[in-house]
Amino acid sequence: MALRATYREAAGVTVVDIGGRITLGEGSALLRKTVRELLEEQRTLILLNLADVDYIDSSGIGELVSAYMGVKNRGGSLKLLHLTKKVHDLLQLTKLFTVFEVYSDENSALRSYR
Repeated sequence: MALRATYREAAGVTVVDIGGRITLGEGSALLRKTVRELLEEQRTLILLNLADVDYIDSSGIGELVSAYMGVKNRGGSLKLLHLTKKVHDLLQLTKLFTVFEVYSDENSALRSYR
């Protein structure tokens, strides 16, 4: 399944709804392009909704870390929402669960930016 990404504004935060697989090639490239475009538009409060992401490979993990660092370097904040069990387990395994702020409820995630 090809990766798809759309974004919307909610309480001053850009919520990026992602679906599909974040893998080497088009998947990781789309994530990189989306985050880069948001940063160019001065949108630095970003919440990645991964509810419909069923798989992330090592390239995708690298892209998440790169996006996190890019946003942080601009003085912003990138957080994760609605991890599937597979993605949650992968972040635990790679110890990245301690790097990202992860939420299971969108309202709580949005409040955390205040």
